Amino acid sequence: MAAKKKKLSAQLKLQCKGGQATPAPPVGTALGPHGVNIGDFVRQFNDATKDKVGLVIPVVVSIYEDRSFTFELKSPPAAVLLMKAANLPKGHGETGSGFIGSVTRKQIEEIVEIKKADLNAASVDAACRIIEGTARSMGLKVEG
Repeated sequence: MAAKKKKLSAQLKLQCKGGQATPAPPVGTALGPHGVNIGDFVRQFNDATKDKVGLVIPVVVSIYEDRSFTFELKSPPAAVLLMKAANLPKGHGETGSGFIGSVTRKQIEEIVEIKKADLNAASVDAACRIIEGTARSMGLKVEG
């Protein structure tokens, strides 16, 4: 006899720092109205992301009618990875008005390797062009 399938009640998308989630907003305010045990989510998320401390990790939380939940981790946003590669606190405030840093083609390829599961690209070269476009819009020059 097959196990009874749980009925999905809600699906939420959050972005939390790896290994540093707390019950404070945005986690508490997003999960609280659905009756989810916020402490359980925070503990499980922090355990799953302890190797990615400080990186922003998108997470999709599926909440079921019995108030249980599952979550799926996504790769960090390209902009976060580019800022880390360029050693910058943030991107340029105005697109197209100059460069504030640079990244190499090798760094772009490393970012593509991290994000390949979440990118909608037919080839590695196409994925590199997507990341290069993000870099340029942030004020980063792509070298090599």
